[in-house]
Amino acid sequence: MDIPNNPGPPVSEATGSPTDLNSQLAGLLELVAARDQQAFAEFYSLTSRRVFGMARRVLIDPDLSEDATQEVYIQVWQGAAKFDRAAGTPLAWLMTIAHRRAIDRVRAVQAATDREAKYGAASLDPDRDLVAEEADTNLEAEAVSRCLGTLTDTQRESVRLAYYGGLTYREVAEHLGAAVPTIKSRIRDGLLRLKTCLGVG
Repeated sequence: MDIPNNPGPPVSEATGSPTDLNSQLAGLLELVAARDQQAFAEFYSLTSRRVFGMARRVLIDPDLSEDATQEVYIQVWQGAAKFDRAAGTPLAWLMTIAHRRAIDRVRAVQAATDREAKYGAASLDPDRDLVAEEADTNLEAEAVSRCLGTLTDTQRESVRLAYYGGLTYREVAEHLGAAVPTIKSRIRDGLLRLKTCLGVG
């Protein structure tokens, strides 16, 4: 079973009505359950853009989204026989898997960020550490994605690099071509705005 290295763009676009597409996908899943690799490739080409889009909305980061998409199709290959037509459409089944995988990725990234933050706690600003700890332990992926949209472009990019990219203040400053105090201010203001949006007390 082969999955393309870059799952972002699909091989082809799905055409026809949703009913026709779901009927086609249900038939392909039956073949995938029987280990038909050609059927799997066709299933992938018809659905990968939707799966990648779901992952990207939750994760934001394209590399993490590609990883999550790979995991979704591995699960499809291994578990196609578990699809039950009576329980819902193939697309609903697939997007449920995609959403769960993306959320799992967010939690894994947050756990890694937590470990790194604890390791380097002595060098972090108290204000940043306090807000980051509250945010990291309370945020759900969908709420994060929604609330990140309320930040300014510069705040969002600074927060993304610091928390999803794991960069230090100085590394973020070098990446964005800004002064370290400016980056500290952007991140602190961005985290405070996230805290308010997410209702973190």
